[in-house]
Amino acid sequence: MMTTILKFRAAFLLICVSAPSSAAEVATVNPGVGFLQIAGALVFILLLMFGSAWLLKRIGPITSGNKISLKVIGGINVGTRERVLVVEVDDQWMILGVTANNISNLGSLAKRDLPTTTQSPAAGAFQDWLKRTMDKRDNAPNEIK
Repeated sequence: MMTTILKFRAAFLLICVSAPSSAAEVATVNPGVGFLQIAGALVFILLLMFGSAWLLKRIGPITSGNKISLKVIGGINVGTRERVLVVEVDDQWMILGVTANNISNLGSLAKRDLPTTTQSPAAGAFQDWLKRTMDKRDNAPNEIK
């Protein structure tokens, strides 16, 4: 067995020693040409990517024929992955329970006008305090000590 391994090694060594002289004669590669080929391929790929991005932007998104007027009116988190959403569909508000695995219809309401946002009493108190403090600062005499 050892002799067959030695025979294979000797044959492989003879092939490797004789191959470089014939391979060197057949193919000589100029380093500058190889660099130009790589740089040209890179520029071509980049131009292809930018061209396809420009074309997709120019064409616009592909829209389907199903156009439903759907708008999220509001929502609130009721858990780490649970939400209650109010969604407007045509002239109706739907109350949806949304979880990580499921969306369920909790009810529906007739479309109403959205209530105007009112400030909480704490926000109003802070706003009044800030305004008074800024007025005091602006009306204070500018003395240099």
